[in-house]
Amino acid sequence: MSLPPEKASELKQLIHQQLSKMDVHGRIREILAETIREELAPDQQQLSTEDLIKALRRRGIIDDVMKELNFVTDNVDQELPSSPKQPVCFTDRQSTLLKKTNIDPTRRYLYLQVLGGKAFLEHLQEPEPLPGQVCSTFTLCLHFRNQRFRSKPVPCACEPDFHDGFLLEVHRESLGDGTRMADSTTMLSISDPIHMVLIKTDIFGETTLVASYFLEWRSVLGSENGVTNLTVELMGVGTESKVAVGILNIKLEMYPALNQTLSQEVVNTQLALERQKTAEKERLFLVYAKQWWREYLQIRPSHSSRLVKIFAQDENGINRPVCSYVKPLRAGRLLDTPRQAARFVNVLGYERAPVIGGGGKQEQWCTLLAFLCRNKGDCEDHANLLCSLLLGYGLEAFVCVGTKAKGVPHAWVMTCGTDGTITFWESLTGHRYIHKSTNPDEPPVAEQPKPLYPYRTVGCVFNHQMFLGNCQPSDSVEVCVFDLNDESKWKPMSEEAIKSVCAPGATTSLPPFPPLCASTIDASVTSNEIEMQLRLLVSEHRKDLGLTTVWEDQLSYLLSPALASYEFERTTSISAGNEEFQDAIRRAVPDGHTFKGFPIHFVYRNARRAFATCLRSPFCEEIICCRGDQVRLAVRVRVFTYPESACAVWIMFACECAS
Repeated sequence: MSLPPEKASELKQLIHQQLSKMDVHGRIREILAETIREELAPDQQQLSTEDLIKALRRRGIIDDVMKELNFVTDNVDQELPSSPKQPVCFTDRQSTLLKKTNIDPTRRYLYLQVLGGKAFLEHLQEPEPLPGQVCSTFTLCLHFRNQRFRSKPVPCACEPDFHDGFLLEVHRESLGDGTRMADSTTMLSISDPIHMVLIKTDIFGETTLVASYFLEWRSVLGSENGVTNLTVELMGVGTESKVAVGILNIKLEMYPALNQTLSQEVVNTQLALERQKTAEKERLFLVYAKQWWREYLQIRPSHSSRLVKIFAQDENGINRPVCSYVKPLRAGRLLDTPRQAARFVNVLGYERAPVIGGGGKQEQWCTLLAFLCRNKGDCEDHANLLCSLLLGYGLEAFVCVGTKAKGVPHAWVMTCGTDGTITFWESLTGHRYIHKSTNPDEPPVAEQPKPLYPYRTVGCVFNHQMFLGNCQPSDSVEVCVFDLNDESKWKPMSEEAIKSVCAPGATTSLPPFPPLCASTIDASVTSNEIEMQLRLLVSEHRKDLGLTTVWEDQLSYLLSPALASYEFERTTSISAGNEEFQDAIRRAVPDGHTFKGFPIHFVYRNARRAFATCLRSPFCEEIICCRGDQVRLAVRVRVFTYPESACAVWIMFACECAS
């Protein structure tokens, strides 16, 4: 293939730059001198080219160069787009696929490479997975200044084979600076860390939070050539937050290269000043919180037994003010209404923080990124996320901390309407309850409203700006008056004090809130896959019982409107479409035949696990194991997707048979 003269000179220049970057010329000179010194016989006057090539090959120079040069077949005559963002190619050595990303030459980027892991000792005995074998995997999730990334899953091992690169845009969010390329001094003032979360997914699709780490990236500003290599030690979470779980090798590089690097002393001084400022703010808030608590106990000594939670531990075992776990969060175009937001939070899985041994509940309030990446969390995680979303929709929302039946600690969300209406939102179920206070001073004959909500006591309420302790004579939710402006009923904390440690950018120790990500699940494909797996499981189960299975496809299709109606009702609390469904079923089932249907709802996509759960219901088992004349079975699956790849899975089993 012949190249035009200008392309040939451009190619030569690229090759020359690559060789200069690798210092190939210097290494060749060293090997040439060494070869002449060691291998040239006294009677020889010169080395042949073949001898030199052999020496270079033997020392791996040629292999190194060939590895670095990635040749891509492309049409060289094809015109490049005239857009200012030219596609820059990053080739992955593990894959022949060419990855392209648009880089704006007027913006500054940080290229973060994860170059493998080591010392994940929990997986020391992990066998090497066979080709095609399903195995547990590690996935690394990153968040930096409203940008989120996820690595390719790699098999769990003592030395996991992470080889991923992430291009992070470093930009100023203040007005007027958005289009300027950030220089070293500007970037030094950007205190946002890179939040890295390591997730383990087992062979059944269950996720576990392995580590949560905040990477201080600004050391690259003081490194030579704007490139630095880091060894990051990841610590465990919860009760294991002081135990190392593994090490990641990370390389940071600035694009374009910095014209002027800062001295390491300047970078270290800036970081030390930030830490000092943060520590002082946190110290002052702690002094204030202790004083507030003393005043609260002076109102009534019995207040010491109320659930007034000012601080909570995150997954790394760090105590943070509860107000820092909540912030107005906008879902963009991913969620349209507050009730849809409540449904989204409800379909995220519920799991209490794991505890080793007995002794009750282990407390762990997760940062938002850790909760979203794991796709499940405790009631506090759900309540914090729902409150943040409702605040984003412009509602006056608070997280309530108290107890439900049998004194079990619990957290839920409350919104205050402009007309004084108090609404409780249960983040684990999506249910809403209107609160009507009972007056304990009314005579017994007066009819009192019976509460439908499961909450028994409330100790405090908070959001991103306010914290209020319940100082009413009784902390029973039934008799509580939620007039938060009445200081005789609710003792407030200073909003200025809360702002000093919880406002965005107030301290460098505050984890930034990540944006929500759209679902990557194809609802139709996933629905079909689960439905086919369930058909197979039902047929096998009936075969074991000595029964044959006949599927009625038309009846299966007719179940779809019912499943859509159930999900609509869960989201809006409005029932619609049941009349049409019932009419269609009456027409489809012949005279003298009986129809039975059983709908059930899951928040996971494991067909075998769902089938085992269905069989535990006597109603469902009666349908699946139906015996009689002209038995026809039907099953319909409908997957409804939500942000963060959360989903609501509705399944309906049905049968018709001769009466």
